[in-house]
Amino acid sequence: MGLFGTRKKYYKFNDKTLEYERVFPSAKERFFVVLQNLSMGLLIGVVSFFLFLHFLKSPEEILLKKENQLLQTHYEMLSNELDQANNILGDLQQRDEKLYRAIFHADTIPLSMRSAGFAGAKKYDYLKGMNNSEIVRKTTQKMDLLRNQLYVQSYSLEELISIGKDMENRLQCLPAIQPVANKDLKRTASGYGMRMDPIYHIPMFHSGMDFTAEPGTDIYATGNGTVVYAEWKQGYGNCIILNHGYDFETLYGHLQDYKVKVGQKVTRGEVIATVGNTGKSTGPHLHYEVWYKGQADNPAKYYYQDLTPEEYDRMLQIAENHGQVMD
Repeated sequence: MGLFGTRKKYYKFNDKTLEYERVFPSAKERFFVVLQNLSMGLLIGVVSFFLFLHFLKSPEEILLKKENQLLQTHYEMLSNELDQANNILGDLQQRDEKLYRAIFHADTIPLSMRSAGFAGAKKYDYLKGMNNSEIVRKTTQKMDLLRNQLYVQSYSLEELISIGKDMENRLQCLPAIQPVANKDLKRTASGYGMRMDPIYHIPMFHSGMDFTAEPGTDIYATGNGTVVYAEWKQGYGNCIILNHGYDFETLYGHLQDYKVKVGQKVTRGEVIATVGNTGKSTGPHLHYEVWYKGQADNPAKYYYQDLTPEEYDRMLQIAENHGQVMD
């Protein structure tokens, strides 16, 4: 057994007598005893220190862990709220495109523009390595997308407000009545679309509507506008074109007489010409076209101010492909 000492007295256990006996070690032996005791104490201290660091947290660490948990919970709640906000904004965008912009004849805003400026995932690489970096990255990404979409939607609403303020004048300019007196709809001959050409006897696209009438029947401007053409036009005979502004034009063909001249301003319902049988025509009638942004459109879509809902529905039926083509 090794030596141990108390108050500078040293004892050694006797295996035979089974008793501790006092001994008087040399200075060297006493040095090693002290060194052994110091080493054991130091070892116990180091082990205790690391056990304390591993199992026992400091108040600062406990506070940081709690704050981190609260931050993660906050990001999860924020992410859910952003999802709800995006859903609401999506509904607003649908109404904007399908309803508001349709009512005001405003151009649609493509999805690519609504999401313009949205960067890819690499933009958020700086967030990697953080605690809870994935939820932080996704939430930041959602926030950026929502911010951009709100900007575009705000611009859209401002545009619609501007259009709305000018709506009274716009409504006066839209080609919203029939070009001849046709309350009973009996003068409707043929509508817009593919037709069998009465002269060439082959299917051809009919870009307007035909109204039968006696020669000399009054023809009315269907909306406020300016006369930009009043002379012979190949296929149409005597022809008038009105520019209504707001990207709308109307064409009146096969006329007998002109009642207006180029540059003249006209109002809806004003007589601009009379029905004739000039140009490529098989009988007295008016060929009427509506153009929007340089493209022919179905004139029947614009008679809402001239007809009741029932009459309008009947007009659409009459204007289907079974009508009589006269040019």
